[in-house]
Amino acid sequence: MRRMRGTRLAAAALALGMGLTACGGGSDSGSQPGGASTGSGAGSIKVGMAYDIGGRGDQSFNDSAARGLDKAKAEFGIDVKELEATAGETDAQKEDRLRQLAEGGYNTIIAVGYVYAQPLAKVAPDFPDIKFALVDSEDAKANNIENITFAEEQGSFLVGVAAALKSTTNKVGFVGGVNTPLIQKFEVGFTAGVKAAKPDAEVQVKYLTEPPDFTGFSDPAKGETAANGMFDAGVDIVYAAAGGSGSGVFKAAKAKGKLGIGVDSDQYNQPALADVKDIILTSMVKNVDTAVYDFTKAAKDGKFTAGTKLYDLKAGGVGYATSGGKIDDIKAQLDSYQQKITSGEIKVSSTK
Repeated sequence: MRRMRGTRLAAAALALGMGLTACGGGSDSGSQPGGASTGSGAGSIKVGMAYDIGGRGDQSFNDSAARGLDKAKAEFGIDVKELEATAGETDAQKEDRLRQLAEGGYNTIIAVGYVYAQPLAKVAPDFPDIKFALVDSEDAKANNIENITFAEEQGSFLVGVAAALKSTTNKVGFVGGVNTPLIQKFEVGFTAGVKAAKPDAEVQVKYLTEPPDFTGFSDPAKGETAANGMFDAGVDIVYAAAGGSGSGVFKAAKAKGKLGIGVDSDQYNQPALADVKDIILTSMVKNVDTAVYDFTKAAKDGKFTAGTKLYDLKAGGVGYATSGGKIDDIKAQLDSYQQKITSGEIKVSSTK
């Protein structure tokens, strides 16, 4: 092991107020740092989850991961521990979070978000017996890392088609949380879908923050301001790929009688968004929960495999939600586009 947490971790945790919740007890008894072998049997693994900013309760990306963890816990009776990133923290603090889980006996660890790529690249070699999953990035590779990726551009294409077909002004908008290559995949796919359905439609684009400022994923006020600007410019539907900031987009849509499109989770059915659910046209569903569950089950069954695993439209990794019934009348058209993507007839680019 290259180094231990020591007092530096304790100080960082105290200073930043790192969000820590324990589910299922999270006891470390009987487990040594470095982790046990991930063979069969529910008692052989303890699962640690390191969330991105917003954590459990963001009604979006992190909550999707949390659902997968909850399902695995319920089915396998495993101990889990959850830690959450804080705004403005450094890579060193993310690294300490991963080490805290590894040194605490959690031998199956999931890092939720590409922001953990560099920290995990430093941590994983020190714990070769621990199985890690990195969601949304291939930038940390090792024999004990599974890289979980998604074809966000494909799901975004479908909700772009929905936006175009439902728009009455021929102007739609995209609000991205942070201007990164990952979120650009959502933008590119959405724009392609809009143009496929209505070539003359206008797509307005706004990113809430630029790296290294990642608060764009957790600032509803910024989302509301961006959406209001678009609505005032004639846009009538906005797709929010902005994590927790998306609630601000929905608030603006509700106030102005417009529509919003959710992301990652079926946001129409999120309890915290009940007051704005009536303006949610659809959501681009990114099944992080499925990937988290699959990874946990594989580790439990001794079937962990390192390398990249892509969850695309064909694999059921992405899609669109029909809750609320607002797209029932265009579902046949959406399904036709979906079939063309899965068959390869339509190839959706992931880059600008």
